[in-house]
Amino acid sequence: MSKELREFIKETICIIVIAFILSLILRAFVIEGREIPSGSMLQTLQIDDRVMVNKFIYHFKEPVRGDIVIFDPPEELNSSKYFIKRVIGLPGEKVQMKEGRVFINDKPLAEPYLPEEINYQFGPVVVPSDALLVLGDNRNFSFDSHMWNTWLTRDRVKGKAFMIYWPLSHFGLLEREVSFE
Repeated sequence: MSKELREFIKETICIIVIAFILSLILRAFVIEGREIPSGSMLQTLQIDDRVMVNKFIYHFKEPVRGDIVIFDPPEELNSSKYFIKRVIGLPGEKVQMKEGRVFINDKPLAEPYLPEEINYQFGPVVVPSDALLVLGDNRNFSFDSHMWNTWLTRDRVKGKAFMIYWPLSHFGLLEREVSFE
């Protein structure tokens, strides 16, 4: 084997090893792809859509109403699978669901992404200082904060879903889209 061929093989192996290590670091700390396991976020996210998750953003800022977050469910739910929901109630806010919509501190939210009106009553509750109230966009069929009888604490949030990357027909950024009426 020639010296040039050995050098080429050595360089190729080094590049592959470095790329592998960088991909592991990126996936562990920066960005990760996740598959949508259920219909709780319909119509925004379809079952089997794949989203990119920013895993470091919440080290620098707090979640904002409308963010779609990936999280480990509260321990009381006894689930080892991650959940994906939309942040609706922030620490210290009074949240209530009535008249087919969500009210934050007695002001109704405008949520154009919902497929239908909410068909249940909930609250009022005040979100604890270290917690979030999260709901699926498919409210009437989502196992979320209104059903848990516990809170999603901030430390369980793993990242923000910011984009659908697969299938290509759904490709696009995920918008907050929530505001007060």
